[in-house]
Amino acid sequence: MKNVLVFISGLVFGIGLIISGMSNPYNVIGFLDLAGNWNPSLAFVMIGAVGVTLIFTRWVVARQKTIFNDPLHLPGTTHINKELVIGGFIFGAGWAIAGFCPGPAVVALGAGYVKALVFVIAMLAGMLLHDRGYKRN
Repeated sequence: MKNVLVFISGLVFGIGLIISGMSNPYNVIGFLDLAGNWNPSLAFVMIGAVGVTLIFTRWVVARQKTIFNDPLHLPGTTHINKELVIGGFIFGAGWAIAGFCPGPAVVALGAGYVKALVFVIAMLAGMLLHDRGYKRN
């Protein structure tokens, strides 16, 4: 049953990305083009997502369990370090260049965008390089 609910959650997320247009990289790039033909649609999607997150995060944190009654594991630290800043810049640059972040890239991959295939391959390569080269303290 857990796998079915996880699948349905992913399906709803993917459909939401398609309906909102966020699986189309041109909408994302249009949002980031502040000096040109700015497309505010991503801002509205983000506002909606933040609203839903605020409601449900409080509920989940208060329960201290996931919907599957597993213990809730949240990060213990919230400090900003060099690795976080560098990773944020790399993530943001990739997002701005390709018009994808990981979730929409996978959805666009399923829709047949060749650009998404290149992005997903680069994303996986970056994850592999990170795991192979980054020494955890």
